[in-house]
Amino acid sequence: MNDVWPLVHAERAALIDDLARLDDGQWETPSLCTGWTVHDVVAHLIDTARTTRIGFVAGLVRAGFDFDRQNARGVEHERGGSPRETLERLRLVTLRTSTPPAPVDSRIVEEVVHGEDIRRPLGLTRSYPQEAVVRSLRLQVRTPASFGGAKELTSRVRLTATDVDLSVGDGPEVAGTALSLLLAVSRRRVALGELDGPGVPTLTTAL
Repeated sequence: MNDVWPLVHAERAALIDDLARLDDGQWETPSLCTGWTVHDVVAHLIDTARTTRIGFVAGLVRAGFDFDRQNARGVEHERGGSPRETLERLRLVTLRTSTPPAPVDSRIVEEVVHGEDIRRPLGLTRSYPQEAVVRSLRLQVRTPASFGGAKELTSRVRLTATDVDLSVGDGPEVAGTALSLLLAVSRRRVALGELDGPGVPTLTTAL
């Protein structure tokens, strides 16, 4: 729904504030995305912010229907010659409302999850708006694994947030904050140590 855009724009602005305080060396810190630095993830966020539905399809065709290759090309295209240049490119897309052919709430998933991909390795923290995290988690558990979600997982474990009124799935319980659950179902294993419950081994095996 269109009301997700204020949340997206707020997350982009918050990330820009954090990035503006980094030195150039910190931009080369490995992110939670395997093989990508902080700089690479920022370039990816710029690329996805610029992506339109038609542009996504055209890019996928050029990449031979290889999502990883398409993402790599996007990073290469949007990564500036310096962190300052890349940061300015991110500023320019702060208020964009374009999206690839995916649910609009996928835009807030991108901002929150990739925000943590950047912040956690740098020792930065953010108190995300509850709505942003809950909407992201709800979308991820409705999205098939083949599209980066965890729909199939909810038939094996029950995810219960300890900080909001949210519980979804069937099976042994996995409990933790909504943010930790979001990161876990988005295949960020770093969050597993923040979770409790008899379903944690099942979740761990599935990731």
